[in-house]
Amino acid sequence: MASGTALVYDEEMMSYELLWEDLECEIEVPDRLSVSYNTLKHYGLVERCVPLPIREATEEEITLVHSSEYLEIVKSTQTMSTEELKKTSDNFNAAFFHPNSYRCAKLALGGTLQLVDAVMSGQVRNGLALVRPPGHHSQPKESNGFCVFNNVAIAAKYAKKKYNLQRILIVDWDIHHGQGIQYIFEDDPSVLYFSWHRYEHGSYWPNLDESDYDSVGKGKGMGYNINLPWNQVGMTNADYIAAFFHVLLPMAFEFNPELVLVSAGYDSSIGDPEGHMRATPECFSHLTHLLKHLSAGKLCLALEGGYHLRSLGESVSMTVRTLLGDPVTKLTGEMKPWLSALESIQNARHVHAPYWKCLMHDETTLIQDLSTRGSCSSSPLRTDPSIADRFIENHMKKILHAIPKSTNCVFPPGGHIPSLPSNVEVENRSAPSEIATAALSVFSQEHLGNENMVGSVGRLLAALDKFTIGQTRNCIAVSPFPSLSTQVALQHLLNLGMERVFCVIIGEMDTKNDFPDNGTSLILRISGGSTTKRIDSKYHCFVKWNESTGESSSFFYPLFRFILPLAYSYQPELILIAAGCDRTISNKDILLLTSLLQGVAEGALLALVQESEPELTENLCNILAGCNSGMDFGPFKPPTEECVLNLKKELIAMEEEWKLLKCLARRS
Repeated sequence: MASGTALVYDEEMMSYELLWEDLECEIEVPDRLSVSYNTLKHYGLVERCVPLPIREATEEEITLVHSSEYLEIVKSTQTMSTEELKKTSDNFNAAFFHPNSYRCAKLALGGTLQLVDAVMSGQVRNGLALVRPPGHHSQPKESNGFCVFNNVAIAAKYAKKKYNLQRILIVDWDIHHGQGIQYIFEDDPSVLYFSWHRYEHGSYWPNLDESDYDSVGKGKGMGYNINLPWNQVGMTNADYIAAFFHVLLPMAFEFNPELVLVSAGYDSSIGDPEGHMRATPECFSHLTHLLKHLSAGKLCLALEGGYHLRSLGESVSMTVRTLLGDPVTKLTGEMKPWLSALESIQNARHVHAPYWKCLMHDETTLIQDLSTRGSCSSSPLRTDPSIADRFIENHMKKILHAIPKSTNCVFPPGGHIPSLPSNVEVENRSAPSEIATAALSVFSQEHLGNENMVGSVGRLLAALDKFTIGQTRNCIAVSPFPSLSTQVALQHLLNLGMERVFCVIIGEMDTKNDFPDNGTSLILRISGGSTTKRIDSKYHCFVKWNESTGESSSFFYPLFRFILPLAYSYQPELILIAAGCDRTISNKDILLLTSLLQGVAEGALLALVQESEPELTENLCNILAGCNSGMDFGPFKPPTEECVLNLKKELIAMEEEWKLLKCLARRS
C-alpha cells in the first residue's frame, strides 16, 4: 500500500518574470513559489515529504494538448528581445513571455507528470507539484491568464494514455475559471471537470458565457463539466464547504474516479487581491481531506494562482499537512452559506440532475431572478494587504497547536487483541470498580454483577479521561454491550465538561432517548427505521437508510447531503460513533463515515464496537491511526428514490436550524 507525500519543487522555475509594465500581469511574480516553499520549510513540512526530481516535459507530452504551431511560438521566445517578447505576448489574453519561460514551462509540466507517475506507480500516495508558470487557462493554441502549458490537462491526457485510466476527476479550486481545461475536455466523458470561480454574471475575467452553471459539456461529455459561478465576492468557508457537499462530492462519488487531479489555485483565500474572498487557510485542509476519500487516495495537486503571498504560503502549508495525514484543523467561521452561494448551488444541481442519478430525485427549480442580478456586487471587497497579513498571522496562531497523534484502544478484560499499528496503544488502566459500577448503575442494574462489563466500563472511563485532557487523539472501545457503553461514555464525557458531542448511533441500539436536549449533545440515528421514531428536537436527528448492503453502496448520498453538513454546522468538540446490531449500512460505509468525520473536531473521535466484530475493530483502528491510505471505499451506486424522499423529510425538518444542510435558495 502506497505511503508518503511527494513534493515537486525547483527554484529554477522562479527564473522568469515580467520585463515591462503591465498592471494585469504584474501580480504573477517569482516570490509566489519561494514564499510557498519557505513556508513549508518553516513548519518542518519539506523534510516530511518525499522530494521528486524535476524534469523537462517532452515535445510529445506537450502536444498531447497543444498544437505544434503554438509549441513553436513558445520555443521561439527563447531568443527574442524584450520588444519582441512584448509583441508576442500581446497576441494573447493576460499573458507574458520571458526568454526563460519555455524552460520553466517545460519544468512545470514535467514536474506535474513526475508526480502523476509517482502516485500511479505507488511510490507515494499523493503529492503537490509546486510549479510555475500555472496552466489551467492555457488552450491548445494560445497562452492565457499567465499560463503557458496546461499542466493539469496534459497530466490527465498523460495518465489516460500511460495508465489506461477511464475516469479522471479534475477539481479546480482557483478563483478564476479554468476555461482551458473546460475546452479541452468538454466532450470527453472520461474526465469530470469541476470549477468554482468568481463570475458576477460574466463581468469578471475571463468574461465568458460558458463559465456559467449551464455549461455542462458537449456531446458525449454532457454532464461532465460542472461550473459553479460565484456572483458576488466575500464567499466564506461555509460557502466553499457547502459547494463540495452539495455539488461536487455527490457527482464525484457516483463517477468513482481512478485518479484525482487538483488545479490548486489559492486566490480563493482571504486577502487575495484577485479573488476578494474570505476562505481561511484551514479551509484547504478540509477540501483536501474530503478529496482523499476518492480514487483510493490517488491525489495530485498542481499550483495555479494565489497572489497574496502570506495567504498563499499558509494555505499551501495547510494543504500539505493534510496530504501528510496530520489532524485536520477545525474549520472556523459561521457555518451559514450566503444566499448567492445557495442560488448557484441550486442551479448547478438542477442543470446536472438529468445526467447524475444521485440528483435525479431532487425536483429542484431553476432560479433565473438571482438576488445579485443588477446589484453592485462587482465592486470588490477591498482589504488592505497589511491588514490581511496581520489577520492571517493572528489567525494561524489561534488554529495551529499540537494535537496528539496516538490512538487509544480499549478491549474487554481477556479479550482478543488484534495486530495494531505502532501508534495505537492498548488501555490497560481502569477506573476504580466502584466508579465504574456507579457509572453503569445509572443506565442498568442487571449488569452490575457482570465483572466483564464492569471491567470494560472501567477501562473505557480511564481512556476517556486521557482523551479529554489531550493525551490521546482518538479512541476505539470494544464492548460486550455497546448500547450501554454508549450511554455511559456520553454521560461521562458531559460530566467531564464536554459542551458539544456529536453522537452517531448506527443500527438498532437499545439506548434511552432522554439524552440531554440542551445542545451539549446532538444525536443522529442511522437505521432502517422499523422501530425508530423521530423526536421533535433539533438535537435528535434520524437518517432512515435501508438499502441492501451489497458490493456497491449509495451511502455517500446521505453522508454529503445530511450527515457531514449536520456535523460541520454543529461544530462539535468530539465525535462518538456507536455501531449496533441489525445495521442497514455496511462495514465499509462505517469506515467511510468514520474517516470523513475525522475532518470534524480536529479528529477527536470515539468509536464503540461490538465485541464480536474483530474485522470492523481492526479496520477502525487503522482508520483512526491514519493507516488507511489507499483504502478503496467504493464502488458506489446512486440512491433509490425511496431513500432520497425519506431523507428529504428530515432535511426539511432540520435545515432551518443547521444551515449547511441547505442546498436550495428556494424550495419548489
